[in-house]
Formats: sequence, structure tokens, C-alpha cells
Amino acid sequence: MPKTTTAPTTAAVFTDRTLSKAAELAADSYRPLWIGPSGEESFGEAVARHLEATSTFLDKDGWIRTYDHSKDWSNGADLAADDDSMTVKAMLKSLLRLIRDEIGTDPQRTLSTALRHTGEAGAHGDTDTASIASDVLDLVIRAHTGSDTARATPWSERQHRTHADITALLTAGARFARTYGPGAARSSQEQAT
Repeated sequence: MPKTTTAPTTAAVFTDRTLSKAAELAADSYRPLWIGPSGEESFGEAVARHLEATSTFLDKDGWIRTYDHSKDWSNGADLAADDDSMTVKAMLKSLLRLIRDEIGTDPQRTLSTALRHTGEAGAHGDTDTASIASDVLDLVIRAHTGSDTARATPWSERQHRTHADITALLTAGARFARTYGPGAARSSQEQAT
């Protein structure tokens, strides 16, 4: 039976048992976890770095549960650019003001957006590690909740979710990737010698 919570007082805790269960789910999956959209395999360490960089990114710029889509977009923009008496400079100023007002300057990101942006930045990941990292987080959430349909993005968007919950999930995902991802066994053997 899936666990449901309404108002946790502390950040979600992802235990070693949860990660072990996630590894079982990955082994039983019909699709290889560590193969990205490029068709190439990514090492667990690369996925872990992507997840840690995403966490750092959210710590720096801020996490937001969901974007506010409540604005009434049907009224259209209040832009007077069709005024023939406006100069090009006045039109550009008006356009830039509109963009700044509509888009805002708040860099906060949702979990899924931060994962994607970390991959697009290229320094700590790529499209493959972003995709695999998302799949890893889904597995961790499935193991955590006991629900075979649970996914990390909807879990992160629950109204009671906190930044600490998201950080805990990203940390658990990185631990999972390092422990169960390709290259993990080789790294352990190299450390033993």
C-alpha cells in the first residue's frame, strides 16, 4: 500500500533500504536504466555529479514547487507598439519592460527544470545524465512510496513539499547512482587494491 502523507514536519528520509528497493525495481525494469536517449551508457558517478550539481543549482537560485500559471493570459500584453508615433527606442523600452514584468527576474526552478538546466549547462552533465537522473529519482520515489506509478516530479510538486525534501531526494539519488550505477563495482575494487 502506498504511503501518503499530508503534512510532514521534517524532510523526507531516504534510507539504504529504500535505495536497495530502488535497485530491485531497476533490475526488474524492462528498460535499461543507465542508457540515455543517445543510446550510450552513463556511469553512475556521472549521474551522481549531475544530481549534486542540480542540488547546488537549486540552493543557489532557489527551488519552487510549481510555476504560477494563474495569470490571465487571455487579455494579451499591454503593449502600445502599434502606436505610429512611438520611436523605435520607445518601442524597445516598452517591449523590454513587458518582458521583465511578465517573465520576472526570479531564477527559482522546479526540480524537473533544474535537472534539465543542469544538463544544458554542460559543465556537470548532459542530456543523457539529465534523463537518467530523472529516471533514478523516479525509482527512488517508487521505492520510497511503495507505489509502482509514483514519479519524482509529481512527488516534488505536492503542496507540503519543501526545499529540504528535494535536497534529500537529490542526495539519495546521487547515493543510489554511486552505489548501483555502472562503474560502482570497479571503483570499489580499485579502492580495495
